[in-house]
Amino acid sequence: MEKNQVPANWFVDVLKLGVAKAYGGELDGDPLAWQEDALCAQTDPEAFFPEKGGSTRDAKRICAQCTVRAECLEYALKNDERFGIWGGLSERERRRLRRRA
Repeated sequence: MEKNQVPANWFVDVLKLGVAKAYGGELDGDPLAWQEDALCAQTDPEAFFPEKGGSTRDAKRICAQCTVRAECLEYALKNDERFGIWGGLSERERRRLRRRA
């Protein structure tokens, strides 16, 4: 595998792991179909999960150009994702957003 290639199975489908209604309980179609259009799937996944104190700049730059950014953020908030950059926001930024809501 080339250095900049992302494995085809990079995204984990939580619905197939037995987590009932993990994405709002949608039954029509694939609720995670937005991931197919996600720019992060075409880049280095490590950029989206930086080490503690690591830079989030590269991941956020990619997110800013992504057409499914809103869906990604919605997924992260609904599923209480505690790690990584989702929808252009870090864990800390998502936590602040939840507190304001």
